[in-house]
Formats: sequence, C-alpha cells, structure tokens
Amino acid sequence: MCTLTVAWQVFDSHPVVVAANRDERLDRPSTAPAEFRDGEHRVVAPRDEEAGGTWLGYNDAGVVVAVTNRWVGDLGGERSRGLLVRDALREPSADAALAVVESELDARDYEGFNLLLADAADALLVEYDGAPSATRLDPGVHVVMNVGYDTTYVVPDVRPDLARQQAENGKRLLRALLPEDGERAAGWRERAADALGDHDYGVCIHPPEAAADGEGPAAGFGTKSSSLVAIDADGRGDYRFAPGPPCVTDYEPVDSQI
Repeated sequence: MCTLTVAWQVFDSHPVVVAANRDERLDRPSTAPAEFRDGEHRVVAPRDEEAGGTWLGYNDAGVVVAVTNRWVGDLGGERSRGLLVRDALREPSADAALAVVESELDARDYEGFNLLLADAADALLVEYDGAPSATRLDPGVHVVMNVGYDTTYVVPDVRPDLARQQAENGKRLLRALLPEDGERAAGWRERAADALGDHDYGVCIHPPEAAADGEGPAAGFGTKSSSLVAIDADGRGDYRFAPGPPCVTDYEPVDSQI
C-alpha cells in the first residue's frame, strides 16, 4: 500500500504540495533523497537501490512525479515503475512528461500503478491496469491510494476486504485534508504530515505477522518512509524526508539548490 496526497493550485505561494507515505518491503534497499543531474535537469529524489528508480521526486523545472502501486493482479511488467518516474523527471513540464510516459507504455508492459505528474500549470494522474488512462485533476486536494483516488475506487478480486478498508481510509483522509479558511501551504503540509502518521487514518502501516487469510499486509512489509515536497511559485522545491514510519520518525530537510 502507498498513500499520496497533493494540494494542487490551492495555495498561490506553492502551487504543488505533496505528502506521501511509501509502503514497501522493509528489507528493500534505498537511499535518502539527494540532488543529482539526470538528462538536462537537476532532480531531487530518493533512490530504490534494487531497481535504480525512485518513487517521488521533483526537478529544476518545478515538475513533481510520484507513483503508487495499483492493485490489479500480476501484469507481467517488463520494467520497474520507479524507472518510469525517472523518465518523467527528465522532462520540462507535466504535459511533456505525460507524452513520454504514454510513449513508454505503448512500447512495454508494467505492473499496475497510479502516476502523478504535476507542475504549476497541470496536474495529471495516469492510472495503469494494462492500459493507461490519464485524468487532468481539478485544482484542490486529492488523495491517491492503491485502489483509486479521491472518491473513485475499484475493489479488485485480490484482497477485496482490505481494498474496501483502504478506500474508506482514503475518503476520510481526503475530508480531513480539505483546505481550511486562511490556511497557508506550510500549515497544510504540517497537517498532511500529521495525518500520514496518525493510525486513525490507517495509512501508516507496521508489519504484522502474515495474515492467514491473505487479507492483511504481509509480514516484513510496512511504511518504509514518508516525503513532503512543496514547489513554490518560482518553481523552486523543498523536500522533507522521514526515513521511517512518520508516526515515530521526524522529517528532515533535504539539502538542495533547486
């Protein structure tokens, strides 16, 4: 499971604000976010050391890209979804990134995913279950989970009870993160960070013993890290990273010049 929240064109000072939990095998190696050059752009992103990709980052053009899993069964993916995030982060705009993603999906198969592409002008969500579907998001707060986004969810044949619970968690989280009167980007980001670590919302996952019925999260799997990214009106980014579950791990600023 992964949880991705975004406030897009809600705050004039910061048109893109993202708060996200990464749920993954706890033994899967990764490194903390850092600034590096990738193609023509400077990028700030963590690295998945197993496949070489990333799950959330931004570039010096103010483009934010983030991915979650999508529960659709085994599609026989040929390439890591994190590398698709890297592809998109090489582009100068969300629209240009969408064109690259759609071209890549024409050429190769991937496992199911939800992919956010956002900058100050556009916010696009690509849902992939063997065929891509792209939606232009309206200004506002959005919550993306493994089974859908906002109030649109699909219950798969695999783990249906857990999927229904995740959908309810997403809807409650969306209601909780609607912007408040007079709220600023920093205040919303703080509320989002608190919610991501609040077990009442069910999105900070800790590894249980493996469930006998296969409905629960697998043993050795949980919330491995959490990220806060804000892009200001000039396209400059701020990344704060918690290298563990946010209920017990502080967010620390990532050193970057972009």
